[in-house]
Amino acid sequence: MMKQQLQVMLTLQDEINTVVNENWRAQSYAWYRAIWVESAELLDHYGWKWWKKQQPEMDQVKLELVDIWHFGLSLELQQGSPAQVAEKMLSELSTGEWTPGDFRENLEAFTLNTLASRQFDLVGFAQLLADAEMPFTELYQRYVGKNVLNRFRQDNGYKDGSYIKNWGGREDNEHLAEIAGQLDAHAEDYSEQIYRSLDERYREIALV
Repeated sequence: MMKQQLQVMLTLQDEINTVVNENWRAQSYAWYRAIWVESAELLDHYGWKWWKKQQPEMDQVKLELVDIWHFGLSLELQQGSPAQVAEKMLSELSTGEWTPGDFRENLEAFTLNTLASRQFDLVGFAQLLADAEMPFTELYQRYVGKNVLNRFRQDNGYKDGSYIKNWGGREDNEHLAEIAGQLDAHAEDYSEQIYRSLDERYREIALV
């Protein structure tokens, strides 16, 4: 199941990167830098300031982890096709089991490894998932939903400003969460189901 889900996510990431720039692999984008910046935002949501009372905003923490995963998959895809990279990533993830630890210290280690190598620290990311008590299946569901929404936005005028982000008084990501929660994440066409449902609702509500 994990191998299939990895391949699905890698394929989706390849597709959305190609929508943005069909020659994206040749551009050598600084994906590692995007991970670094997102990691700082992630730490802010988790909390680190000792001079004020803070509680981890775990839903935002998970959203930031999904954003980092987008960039991590892009880095991994610089090394081969979705099928090849899925095999490599599965091999790395099968090296051990992770238990929750110190999130802040593990995030700092992950960020340092990313900056030093300019590659995606997959093992370090797996540790962050454990720290956030976010199983791989939840990462898959959240990633696929966000990826499909990004593609949907691109297909409906996001670049030229014609896309309508609020439908019937709710943001598109709220509609996404509702739709995704009603579908079977284990279905082979899970991403296609989300896209179709978004499209139907968008035309019913936003384009009336």
